[in-house]
Amino acid sequence: MNAMLKADTPLYLGIDGGGSKCRAVIVSSDQQILGEGLSGPANPLRGMKVATDSILSATQQALSCAGLAFNDMSRLVAGAGLAGVNVPQYFQLFSDWQHPFKTLHLTSDLHIACMGAHQGGDGAVIIVGTGSCGLADVNGQLIELGGHGFPYGDNGSGAWFGMQLLHKVLLSLDKLAPQTMLADLLLQELAAANAMELVAHFMHATPTTYAKFAPLVFVAAEAGDETALQLVQQGAGFIADIANRLLSIQPPRLSFIGGLAHKLLPYLPAQIQQQVTPALQTPELGAVWYARSRNQTQSIAMSL
Repeated sequence: MNAMLKADTPLYLGIDGGGSKCRAVIVSSDQQILGEGLSGPANPLRGMKVATDSILSATQQALSCAGLAFNDMSRLVAGAGLAGVNVPQYFQLFSDWQHPFKTLHLTSDLHIACMGAHQGGDGAVIIVGTGSCGLADVNGQLIELGGHGFPYGDNGSGAWFGMQLLHKVLLSLDKLAPQTMLADLLLQELAAANAMELVAHFMHATPTTYAKFAPLVFVAAEAGDETALQLVQQGAGFIADIANRLLSIQPPRLSFIGGLAHKLLPYLPAQIQQQVTPALQTPELGAVWYARSRNQTQSIAMSL
């Protein structure tokens, strides 16, 4: 281990906890990335144990990657952006969590995504992953859309596409809707023979499970399947509505992130596509930026 890591200097942990996976990054005080980790879902709606286990697993991987010991977890000034903590009861649960870090600064995954995308500056971001949501922050004016959860929200998301895929396939197999390539793709993907075998597979499906099959909709759409094209256009319509609402306060930058972002972008109206710019940093680095800024704010407050 080098001298920098042995020294008692601040180490920052950035956590990006979504509905499908949790990413962790450890950064030195001079902004060098030391280690990274990846684990499962960190959305408290899936259960606090699932979420905290994912956070700790990703952190342990990042520590190992950095050549740090398990005990070094107590040195970490952590920033965590988590799906679901926009719901007050889950924010409170995490605030009460007896975490192993030096400090934990908590916010939403959407907030850290925006911070990372624009390096803390004004801008807007839309996440299209397992869920869907958007945020714009311009001159202190904040608009936050979506993030209400699946199945009653998250329109145009991976989970939404996966559920719609299953819905269309079951109707098609029952000959209550036109034949679609989606049926062949899903049956093949799951090695299933009929509708009932599909139902058995999805009986206890989570949003993550549904989201895993969302890319099949785009495969079929690109092959010209009418049912899939209609689904993609419907999903793109939801995301376009979010984009237009965010753009109404004229953010200087707009970024799209998430597993489905690059697939959905070509189906959005041209005037929206033209305003999309690449994210400058990842959400987990946005979480580091958040932890660093909160830590500095607290230090200043304590010195007054």
